[in-house]
Amino acid sequence: MRIEKCYFCSKSVYPGHGIGFVRNDAKMFRFCTSKCHKNFKMKRNPRKVKWTKAFRKAVGREMSIDPTYGFEKRRNIPVRYDRELVQTTVKAMKRIAEIRQKREHFIWRARMRVAKDKLTAHRKKKRQLEKATSVKLIEPVAMESEEPERIREKVKVSAKSRSALIPGEGRSMGMDID
Repeated sequence: MRIEKCYFCSKSVYPGHGIGFVRNDAKMFRFCTSKCHKNFKMKRNPRKVKWTKAFRKAVGREMSIDPTYGFEKRRNIPVRYDRELVQTTVKAMKRIAEIRQKREHFIWRARMRVAKDKLTAHRKKKRQLEKATSVKLIEPVAMESEEPERIREKVKVSAKSRSALIPGEGRSMGMDID
């Protein structure tokens, strides 16, 4: 099974998935999704689009120079089947995956540490600015010697008389003729 890489974002494209594009000079381009295909057709540079692997490598957020990626390269030399060779290869692949995962985690932690330091510095600067510009208002203190709070009394108000609601008496609902 040949797993190819997306030309735009470098994601794995499995057989039967993605979009293939063949240019006039017979160069084959594989895309994992229509999003990558559209960006390619718009002639966008993958190194300037933030979600691509090329951008991450260019900015230094990806382990681009890690030697474990050298094992992933495609080899076109046919090798005669050997059961022991296959077993050692599978073990080596697992070990390489472990090493790569540890290195990625280490790099991720270093990046997060830098981001956390920036965030704390920003917060400290913000607090200092707030302290310098804040004005505290003095709240009025209620004196106990003054009058206690007044108790509101309910006042009864007489309701409208019924005669105002009956048509013909006082106000009518219809038209008045003079």
